Formats: sequence, structure tokens, C-alpha cells
Amino acid sequence: MRWPSLILAAALGLAAAPAGAQRGGDTYLFNDSHFHLTNYIQEGTDIHKYLEIMGDKVGRSTLFGIPLQQTWSYANSGDYAPTYYLQSDAPLYYYSFTDAFIATTYLKLKPEEQARLDPMITGFNPADMYAADHVRRVLKTFPGVFTGIGEFTIHKEFVSSKIQGGGVASLQDPALDKILDFAAEVGLVVILHNDIDTPFAKEGGPAIYFDYLKDLFKRHPKTTIIWAHIGVGRIVRPIRAQGGLIEQLLKDPAFSHIYFDISWNEVAKYVVATPESTKAVAGLLQRYPDRFLYGSDEVAPPDQTAYLRVYNQYEPLWKLLDPATSEKVRKGNYERLFDAARVKVRAWERAHPK
Repeated sequence: MRWPSLILAAALGLAAAPAGAQRGGDTYLFNDSHFHLTNYIQEGTDIHKYLEIMGDKVGRSTLFGIPLQQTWSYANSGDYAPTYYLQSDAPLYYYSFTDAFIATTYLKLKPEEQARLDPMITGFNPADMYAADHVRRVLKTFPGVFTGIGEFTIHKEFVSSKIQGGGVASLQDPALDKILDFAAEVGLVVILHNDIDTPFAKEGGPAIYFDYLKDLFKRHPKTTIIWAHIGVGRIVRPIRAQGGLIEQLLKDPAFSHIYFDISWNEVAKYVVATPESTKAVAGLLQRYPDRFLYGSDEVAPPDQTAYLRVYNQYEPLWKLLDPATSEKVRKGNYERLFDAARVKVRAWERAHPK
């Protein structure tokens, strides 16, 4: 980090990121735009253990839990305690304490350790008109901690229908508009999960949610939004025209505030399925190198081997990218977006004290 940047960081009350995690640094593989410290029963990797797992392979990482808790219903699964939403028919419910847990965990770290992490607010119901107030309350309770909101979900295969109480989230809900408007006001980065289509959709049919997403994105031109997994799900496969639909957004200046993460092993599976698919994705990234971010989407990994599996799965893609594009997707775009968000959010916090 150059000295002017250090002075600016000090003036803004920001922790300086480690030298190996700066733009152009060659000592690490990537920054992680999509990481869950805890799972669907709010258990996970110790924060100090996670920093050890990151080691010298990862410069910086987002840090969030999962906003939903899986119910353990004895009537449904007896003595079997489910830890994942597909392991039980019992409902999910929003678990707002996740934000306090992430914040207090982060605050246990040394400043140089905190500098490697960007905590995110997730513990709200996006169908609740009070959700934006929750985000505001978290920022005021834990100033100096959070950089963004998400990953949070609107339409997600098998998850949306399991959430009990509070109504069903929708891309057309004014509650979601309030959240995104507030994110723009503060400067928070938003990581949004919304499948591009429904499960088991008929090949060749319309992507059910795509036009609604476009409308949502257009309504919030001042909000920095990262569309998680480019709309792919565990069962929601990439549609044949998906590359073209994504490129519609990339070409249109009206969507210049929209970014895409290629996180998750399920996404990587499709990208590296064939030489042709890998080449097609590499071409898209190289045409728009400033708009994509790598993320692991790992959930509470036990060790570095498990944590690096998605990165290694993408090896055929990394080999096809030119050095400049590879650097941006793996590192630079993260630093650009999250550095800018840190500055804006800290300024908003100073202007809105407790």
C-alpha cells in the first residue's frame, strides 16, 4: 500500500489491508467475494482458524453467515438433527442474531486481521418493510464493522418455499426496494441470490425471473449489486441462452452497477464441463473483465484443502484467461468494489452516530 493510501485509511478510521493483499500483489491466489463462516444451524469455522485457512493463499474475504436457521422438528426427523435445508421437510426461519455473531467475532481480531475481512449483514427478511431498519440498526450498533449486505435470497430453489412466516420474498416487493435504496445511501455492496429460472424448467422456455431482475436492477442504478452465481442453482441449470442474457446486461450502460460472481462448485461444474463451455465463459470474462468476481461459496470449511476446492476446480478457466483479466476476476475487482464501499460506509457511520 502506498503511503497516501495509508494516510487516507488512518483518516477514515480504516484498517490497512496487509501488503500481500493489495492491487498487483503476487503473494496470494484470490480474494473471496462469497464466503459463509457458518451454516444452516449457525455453526461454523472459528474465525482464527479461518484466517489460518486463508493463509498466504487468500488476500481478503467477505464474511457472512446464513440468514436462515433450519428447524429441528422431532416430528419430522426424530433424533436425526439436520444441518442442511435439504435434509429435512421442517421449515426454515430468519435468524437475525447472525449479524451480531459475525460482528462480535470480527471484533475479537487484531486490526491487521480485520483488514483482511469484509463482514456483511444478512439477518433480515427481504419481504419485511422493516428490513432496511434492521440494516440501519446493525450499522449503528457495530460501527466500523460491515461493508455490505448479503448474501441474501429472493427466489431460491427449495429454500423460498420452506421459509415460515413473514410472507414470500419477491423481486417486485417494495420491501426489497427499501433495502436497495438504503444500500445506495450508505454505499453498501449488495450480494443478491436469485435463480434465473425455476427448477426443472423446460429447455427453450423463457427465464422466469430474468425480466423481473432487470426491472429491479434498473430501479436501483446507484446500488452496487453482485448477482450471486450468475443465477445458477443446484437444480436450476444454466439455460441455453444464459450467456446471451448476461451479455445483455453487460452491454447496456443502464446496468453498469451490476456485477457477477462465479462462486460455488455447482457453477464451476458447468463452466468446466467441456472445453467449449470453458472457452465460452472465458470469452465473456475477457470481453468484460471489470464485471466478474471469483468467490468460493464455501460454508464453514474444515481446512485449506476443502476451502480451495472450487478455486482448483476452475483451473481450466484460469488457464484460458489472459493475465490482466485473471488478475481482475480473482483479485482486483474485489479490491475496487469493497475498498470503495469501506470508505463510503465509514463516512455514513460518522455522519450518523448512535
